[in-house]
Amino acid sequence: MTAARIVVVGTGYVGLTTGACLASLGHRVTCVDVDQAKVARLSAGRVDILEPGLSELVARGLTSGRLTFVVGAREAVQDAEGVFLCVPTPMGAGGSADLRAVEAVTEEIGDVLPSGCALITKSTVPVGTSRRIREMVGRSDIPVVSNPEFLREGTAVVDFLNPDRIVVGSDDREAATWVGSLYEDLASATVICDAASAELVKYAANCFLAVKLSYVNSIAELCERLGADITVVTEGMGYDRRIGRSFLKPGPGWGGSCLPKDTSALVKIAESVQYDFGLLNSAIEENIAQRDRVVAKIAGAVGGTLNGARIGVLGLAFKAGTNDLRDSPALAVSSVLCALGAELTAYDPAVGGEIAGMTVVDDPYQVAKAADVVVVLTEWDEFKRLDWSYMAEQMDGDTVVDTRNLLDPQAILDVGLCWQGIGRPRVRREVNA
Repeated sequence: MTAARIVVVGTGYVGLTTGACLASLGHRVTCVDVDQAKVARLSAGRVDILEPGLSELVARGLTSGRLTFVVGAREAVQDAEGVFLCVPTPMGAGGSADLRAVEAVTEEIGDVLPSGCALITKSTVPVGTSRRIREMVGRSDIPVVSNPEFLREGTAVVDFLNPDRIVVGSDDREAATWVGSLYEDLASATVICDAASAELVKYAANCFLAVKLSYVNSIAELCERLGADITVVTEGMGYDRRIGRSFLKPGPGWGGSCLPKDTSALVKIAESVQYDFGLLNSAIEENIAQRDRVVAKIAGAVGGTLNGARIGVLGLAFKAGTNDLRDSPALAVSSVLCALGAELTAYDPAVGGEIAGMTVVDDPYQVAKAADVVVVLTEWDEFKRLDWSYMAEQMDGDTVVDTRNLLDPQAILDVGLCWQGIGRPRVRREVNA
């Protein structure tokens, strides 16, 4: 492999992982950001993102000299062979992807890119964005390439260095092949295709996962109504290789930085070509319904009225292993509880500071103090290791609502509490006459 001169614009979750991992593969990488303080922290090896292995990769990249951090993209790109755009594409007005950051960077660097430099979108962008960027740059000597990321928060470094597949799309086949060669040291299938197909792959994959999660939450609701157990049902499903075991765990709904915005964006993309994507719309509606069902379950545990109820919340991040609160279902449920008058005390091992409407504490046992109910909303393993006997002593109520089916129901029963999960029979403590 020949080391390439790479610039990564954006040092957020995707950009920093991309830059550090490409440097670990031997490329010379310059990561660019507009935040001077952030660039200074990264240059000193301080990584704010909670992601296993990322701090170590950044430190090694800095020590080797293959990874640097600078402010300002215009100067940084002038000797680059490839420029990765890793800037935010959040949900915009009406649900479409907001491409202002992508367009701003394109306008900033378009006229100073060296001839032949590949301009590569790593951010999730709607179909047609490569064409739009090519028109904005207005140079036939600058190939535009789509190279979507498939990183899961909490395992991003592992995912990057051990990918299921690498997808590279461009109307310039030679440029797409060159971008694919940047990953040649990784053992992975590589899909070389046109730009539109590459852009759609990311949306198609994420939206399929969202549909799968909404489906399993619907099956969990049926389990509760029919007296079945979702853990048995999904075990039976998971042995089918056509279905697989992943994304078959029910919960308080799906969220995070990708699925909500990507499902909304694909619905808008479909509308732009006059296609009513009813299946995806239903998955989005089911996700909202799941949150409401969880709120109703918690209300039932405190007697039906949430106003004035004291609720202890375990978990705020959208999933374990990250401190990301973006579109967190845990936070969404908590916000509804607050709006309905509940008094929340919350703990998350990766989340601190102030959150409107609730008290955030730094000790998980504090959430149980005088609580009418304790609710598990994020699947942190440490919650399984809590002293639930002590938790029970602190509570005023007698129920744990486990929206992740994380805890051992018998262990909760043994300390004199009731346990209620998602799609599973409720376990009640026996009361002697």
